[in-house]
Amino acid sequence: MYASLALNRRTSSTPKHGLISAYKTMTTDSTLLTSEMELQQQEDLYQQLLLQTMENMHTENPDSKVIRPQPGICVKTTSETDKQKVFVNICQSNSVPPPPELSREDLVELLQSEDPSGYRVPMSLGEPHTEVDNSSQGCTAYDVVINQEFFQKCQKEALFQQFVIMVSLEGLENKYNLTLSREWKVLKNRKFLGSVNKQNIRTKSRPVIQELQPQETSSSIPKRPEFTMFVEPPAGVPEYLIAEIKLPGVVSSRSLVLDIGEDRLVLTARPSLYHLDIFHPFLVDQDTSVAQYNSGTQILTITLPVVSS
Repeated sequence: MYASLALNRRTSSTPKHGLISAYKTMTTDSTLLTSEMELQQQEDLYQQLLLQTMENMHTENPDSKVIRPQPGICVKTTSETDKQKVFVNICQSNSVPPPPELSREDLVELLQSEDPSGYRVPMSLGEPHTEVDNSSQGCTAYDVVINQEFFQKCQKEALFQQFVIMVSLEGLENKYNLTLSREWKVLKNRKFLGSVNKQNIRTKSRPVIQELQPQETSSSIPKRPEFTMFVEPPAGVPEYLIAEIKLPGVVSSRSLVLDIGEDRLVLTARPSLYHLDIFHPFLVDQDTSVAQYNSGTQILTITLPVVSS
């Protein structure tokens, strides 16, 4: 699923762990060639099962679809924890919505601001997959998909390319609890490491709450809003955690900033109207969480799929 990501802090107190593995360097003989053929057959079978599962998900959820993105650029960096090579394949697809229009001057001003989280880039973050680099060493690769027109804009403007690389790295860090080096290199003769995998993305836009108004200063202290939280279904294993937050005086979702962590929820209503920072006893799926603000009732409803309690 694609998620709007920006250069903002993580609110989750419970880390997610991605699986990173590596191949050992192998010499070539007939036995190993046979093993490699068997491994390739197993990999092909895995990809077929993965595609079938994703297509079944699409059948069950018509608001999503399976796409095969186009290669774009391949970025080489390292993991700060173990100094292992990490490759980020930044791909392109028109199935991913574009970010709001932004000029180069606006981007420079945004990067110089104290809080660049007001501008968000929709992107789809794929699962890690193990590959072998040109030195026959094992490495980990991630696929990031952005809008095709925005990708072309990044190709023409070096500053935009650097920005989207930074956003991609932070998005992967947030999702997989990584720490990636900011000393990266865009490979000149390679657009993709490995094979282009299909991804399951959302086709129907979900409500997105983000800060679009300039930050204002106020001497007033924000209030803690009234809220209720309950689970669905009421009995048995909880599938969803639902929060309803009353925000009288808030006329539009444009004045709201919402951050969802695995077991934490932070909401701010500008300028200094409300602030809510709470922990809950569940682990939730941040990527598929949905928020909707009703300007008539002035109630924000947040639906959080429960992973475990």
